Amino acid sequence: MMTHATHDIAFMKMHGLGNDFVVLDGRVRPVAMTAALAQAIGDRHRGVGFDQLALIEPGTGSADARLTFYNADGSTAGACGNATRCIARYLMDDTRNTQVVLTTERGHLVAQDAGHGLTTVNMGLPQITWHEVPLASQMDTLELPIDGGPTATGMGNPHCTFFVANAESVDLETRGATIEHHPLFPERTNVQFASVIGDNHLRMRVWERGVGVTLASGSSSCATAVAAARRGLTGRRVTIDLDGGRIDIDWRDDGVWMTGPTAHVFSGTFTPEWLEQIR
Repeated sequence: MMTHATHDIAFMKMHGLGNDFVVLDGRVRPVAMTAALAQAIGDRHRGVGFDQLALIEPGTGSADARLTFYNADGSTAGACGNATRCIARYLMDDTRNTQVVLTTERGHLVAQDAGHGLTTVNMGLPQITWHEVPLASQMDTLELPIDGGPTATGMGNPHCTFFVANAESVDLETRGATIEHHPLFPERTNVQFASVIGDNHLRMRVWERGVGVTLASGSSSCATAVAAARRGLTGRRVTIDLDGGRIDIDWRDDGVWMTGPTAHVFSGTFTPEWLEQIR
């Protein structure tokens, strides 16, 4: 049996534009997270279900907390923008501060209260060279040698963005699953299909690596905004309409800032009996 299951574990269910998360606060009581436990929690029939799981741990130095992310298949995710915003809001509400610093694989990320119930986070500078994304070999990331000429961007995790006439008409499940495992992406990739629908306004749909179709993705939104600006389709400040709602992205000199709503839906605990069943 799993040795971590010696007590019940508290969790929170949150979402950003329908991109949903299970959040575990391990700052006071450490949580021994494993791929098997993450998969079990992510089961929408026998667990709770999530697009990503986020584990909060004590911060070091100037950071208020450290975040580690897991996909529904148990693999880790280097970045998760919407979960970062949700947790930033939780921590700001808890401490009554208007700014927090969070550590992820990307380093220190600054999050702020944007007013009107919105939270903004600096997701860091985009990675636009082939080895940063990473890609399997040296090439121009602006237009990859894949049918449709997508753009590759790293945001602490890899992204492949297609610009199409109508994002609504794309067979997202088929195309997304195929591109996720394309040999150009040794770590697999998140996949986006985006259309320009107005001045600095995009419509985008998402296939997330290790998850599948999601209603929204913060890092995918950042990558799509960067790709659109690099291709001259938009400026560096854009609004993106996702299946789950609207998000604003601002690619500044110090990083890609993402602003949108968050929701803490409910809190609960996993029972010791359920935890003991996980091998």
